[in-house]
Amino acid sequence: MFYLELFRALQEDKVRYLLVGGVAVNLHGAERMTMDVDLMVAQDAANLRRFLAVARQLRLRPNMPVTLEQFCDTATLESWVRDKHMLALQLRPPEAEAPSIDILVNPVVQFDAAYARRVRMNVQDVEISVAAVADLVALKSGTGRSIDLSDIRALQRLEMLRSRDRDD
Repeated sequence: MFYLELFRALQEDKVRYLLVGGVAVNLHGAERMTMDVDLMVAQDAANLRRFLAVARQLRLRPNMPVTLEQFCDTATLESWVRDKHMLALQLRPPEAEAPSIDILVNPVVQFDAAYARRVRMNVQDVEISVAAVADLVALKSGTGRSIDLSDIRALQRLEMLRSRDRDD
């Protein structure tokens, strides 16, 4: 399965990343259909080099006329955000049925702080770094997308139920 292959490769190459978006919402316990994988990746040079190695290994290609090497150059990435208002870079695996991967390039949540709050989930012996519920809510707030509002309500409802269970 592509998802586990992706997360296993990220784990093995010690890429600092956070799973965000619909798959993260699913792993936190809310039902949500999604067709892509959304990630935040630490944008320091060493981590971007490790991410580049994983992307090459999985034969991921940008869905726009740029190279992965450009994405991994911090100055180029900053110019895309500043000059082109880029929000995410979409990568596609060679298999048509595999999900696309969206890498957030300028998230509203600071990576290092969110990474410290991450939830480590183990799926079939693969550790997945999932953004905490509060960070998912922050990332989804203000987008104006109905799916994000629905995700926020579902996540908040789950947190309320978990809090109630802890209090009992």
